[in-house]
Amino acid sequence: MPVDRNPDSCVSRHGELGVAVRPGDARTLASATRVLNDRATRPGIVRLLPFLGPAFVAAVAYIDPGNFATNIQAGSEFGYLLLWVILASNLMAMLIQGLSAKLGIATGKNLAELCREHFPRPVTYVMWVLMEGVAMATDLAEFLGAALGFNLLFHLPLFWGAILTGLFTFAILALERYGFRPLEAVISSMVGVIALAYLVETILDKPDWASIARHAVVPSFAGPESVLLAAGILGATVMPHVIFLHSSLTQGRIVVREADLQRRLFRFETIDVVIAMGIAGLVNGAMLVMAASTFHREGLTYVATIEEAHQTLAPLLGPASSRVFAISLLASGLSSSTVGTMAGQVIMQGFLHWHIPPWIRRLVTMAPSFIVILAGLDPTRTLVLSQVVLSFGLPFAIIPLILITRRKDLMGPLVNHPGTTFLAGVVAALIIALNLYLLYRTFAGV
Repeated sequence: MPVDRNPDSCVSRHGELGVAVRPGDARTLASATRVLNDRATRPGIVRLLPFLGPAFVAAVAYIDPGNFATNIQAGSEFGYLLLWVILASNLMAMLIQGLSAKLGIATGKNLAELCREHFPRPVTYVMWVLMEGVAMATDLAEFLGAALGFNLLFHLPLFWGAILTGLFTFAILALERYGFRPLEAVISSMVGVIALAYLVETILDKPDWASIARHAVVPSFAGPESVLLAAGILGATVMPHVIFLHSSLTQGRIVVREADLQRRLFRFETIDVVIAMGIAGLVNGAMLVMAASTFHREGLTYVATIEEAHQTLAPLLGPASSRVFAISLLASGLSSSTVGTMAGQVIMQGFLHWHIPPWIRRLVTMAPSFIVILAGLDPTRTLVLSQVVLSFGLPFAIIPLILITRRKDLMGPLVNHPGTTFLAGVVAALIIALNLYLLYRTFAGV
């Protein structure tokens, strides 16, 4: 099919709805139009820039404070043993987020909206309740993590750290009024801060690279606790709520109608996914490597909290290391808390067609975190358990995604290849099997 050379073939959904397109967004859309229509003459890396962003917003959820908690516990207790879980989870994340991005491009709708349209209404309501629970568990992890970051950096009580987290989240969300580009830029910058922080940590750690290479590709466990932590890593890496969010981020960002242009747009968004999720995977791996190289190697196999990790880093690697750790935790908490609020809004609007202002949703989702803080519960243990909850919620996001993206009548030229559907089914089966094992352990008392 010949490529449509009409520049109007690439537009923003905002433009279609008669909503003013912000200048920064308009420049991005114009650049995307030139690239998709083969009119761009700039170097390849520059050609990618208009398409980068959605996956970086989604990737924040893959390096949230819940990852800090699970990776630190896994690394300190089992060394490099569970590094392969991070690699496998990251490959799963690339596949699933790629399908989510494709769904938004192909249909112009997000996953929650399509579930409402094509599933029985009782099923839709059950899914909404489950996904709201997942979103609350996610928000708990992110909010507590940011509050801990303020506490570790500035010695503020957790309560006041939580207040500051709420205020900063409101400020970041307010950027949405200026279009999608400013928000993408701020969140991507925070991803960069986290990645840079863990590059520094890895250099200071001086890890055993041979052991890292072996455990990154050789699957193994060391008892039931390692399986529980593996489930936590999986839940913290492949995030149910962000599967819904990613389809929303691509559904109206750049809209193309021609089949060839849709395929070309999806190729660029696939690169966005691979880069963003690749960075998130490296950061997760660096977290576990830091804990294994610093704590496990020194015989500190029970560094069970983020606070202990921060305090222990200073005497082992120097005060700069503990400050870098706290900065990365704060950036992670603030950015992922913002993304969690965005995802919750998408879930509610898609399943129920309800719209509430983000600031009201932010206030409501703060409540569990303040309860944990005021009740004096262990923040890190709460973070780990919240990630296990996410792992149980994954099938209810992945299975609908697979069912919809395999439908030619909905996806058109971007319908799944049978091999893609098979791989995604294998991923869903592995997650369900792991969760069934955890249920057996819980109720059988083994």
